[in-house]
Amino acid sequence: MTQQTPLQTLAADAKAWPFEQARMIVERLKKTPKAGPVIFETGYGPSGLPHIGTFQEVARTTMVRHAFRALTGDAVPTRLIAFSDDMDGFRKVPGNLPNQEMLREALGLPLTKVPDPFGTHESFAHNNNARLRDFLDGFGFDYEFMSSTQMYTSGAFDDVLLKMLDRYDAIMAIMLPTLGPDRRATYSPFLPISPSTGRVLQAPTLARDLSRGTIVFQDEDGRQVETEVTGGRVKIQWKPDWALRWTALGIDYEMAGKDLIDSVKVSSQICRALGGTPPEGFNYELFLDENGEKISKSKGNGLTIDEWLTYAPPESLALYIYQKPKTAKRLHFDVIPKAVDEYLSFLDAFPNQSAAERLENPVWHQHAGDPPRWGAGITFALLLNLVSAANAETKDQLWRFISKYAPDVSPDSHPLLDTLVGCALRYYEDFVKPKKVFRAATDKERAAFEDLAARFDALPADITDGEAIQQDVYAVGKAHGFEPLRDWFKALYEVLFGQEQGPRFGSFAAIFGVRETAALIRKGVAGELSRAA
Repeated sequence: MTQQTPLQTLAADAKAWPFEQARMIVERLKKTPKAGPVIFETGYGPSGLPHIGTFQEVARTTMVRHAFRALTGDAVPTRLIAFSDDMDGFRKVPGNLPNQEMLREALGLPLTKVPDPFGTHESFAHNNNARLRDFLDGFGFDYEFMSSTQMYTSGAFDDVLLKMLDRYDAIMAIMLPTLGPDRRATYSPFLPISPSTGRVLQAPTLARDLSRGTIVFQDEDGRQVETEVTGGRVKIQWKPDWALRWTALGIDYEMAGKDLIDSVKVSSQICRALGGTPPEGFNYELFLDENGEKISKSKGNGLTIDEWLTYAPPESLALYIYQKPKTAKRLHFDVIPKAVDEYLSFLDAFPNQSAAERLENPVWHQHAGDPPRWGAGITFALLLNLVSAANAETKDQLWRFISKYAPDVSPDSHPLLDTLVGCALRYYEDFVKPKKVFRAATDKERAAFEDLAARFDALPADITDGEAIQQDVYAVGKAHGFEPLRDWFKALYEVLFGQEQGPRFGSFAAIFGVRETAALIRKGVAGELSRAA
């Protein structure tokens, strides 16, 4: 018996959800050993552009794959397949595409036969598949791309397609109870490709011949046509198609959204009817918009991945996706700052954690066990307030403050911080600035502000010790009778920044400069900030 590595020993007891999922795969292999690699899969429908759902599914599956490697010590090889269902029929023309009339004429064709409305690729599916690969490559995912059209037409699915023909009645017995009366009357798991029009047809199967491997259906011109079910001449309906894929490819793990719970059950039954073993996995909760409604591509509500990446680095999105996958979460612009700062705090904590604690830290899962060092000591919330106080409009303006505070920190040495600086400028302008509401200081607050400004003037001009500065802030609040003390900080944020919350004030003053902060305080006391707003 091979001796376990320290990582394997710790991983066996780790509570993080990717390890829970990975242990399910380990148990699966004990019950049903396999000679080849463990295969993880994610699915993608190329009738539209890659979106945040695509990212979250590949990201989460990658985390489970890494956890499995930690558990097995790389003794078991793995693969991650990103499967594109590009032989599916083109059912609806997305309203955000050019050449609408051309696309309407292509309705019903397999997606790999629909002309590319952008005119750059062989078909609409080829264009979207290329975007998918660019999308996944841009995040550094390790995966294998697989095309449904290629798998059907190459014969890779032929053996299981013939088995589906042989077990047609068993599949129908599973599917028919899930359908309404009208659909039951015409349903067949086989969708023939019309030899006259090339369209994917929702046509009943009129006859079957197991010895010839064929079905008979009525074509669009009214003729009865016999066609083989192999070689890409038919496409399978999507629930049986899922089972076909799981069986033919030997998929061991695939997760799906909560809205597909019933579909997973049905596909799993069909997979067993075909002699396969359904994959392990779980059903994750869906993202909600700012009003708590399910995000829909057709509605266009919620955040797109491009919008998130306009205001925050991808690592913050990966963290948001990692956290509580079985809990519905709002995906809106206002969650971004917290997600960024939580990511930075997890990065900060990682170097000082024990080996066991690191396995529970989200950044271990985000970065395959090797997260980057952070250590800049600057939060996104602090940057947003720095933009406000400095009236900054460029990265260079912010970097002048940062470089004075931390001379060894630069855009080259801390590229993540440089990214955050640009993100903070954009986020402040679009979301913070329009909502700022400055107020005048009360008499009690004015006296405390003047005291704090005087104390800052007495400090060394080049002080960068945020904790030492924070002690003065605390002392002033206590000396002027603020109870609870958070009311003092609330006053600072409302009068100086026009908002109810903000970063640690000592850290802000350390970066902005104590003299500059004293001047900002006096402007607030004089009411200049509220008038300027």
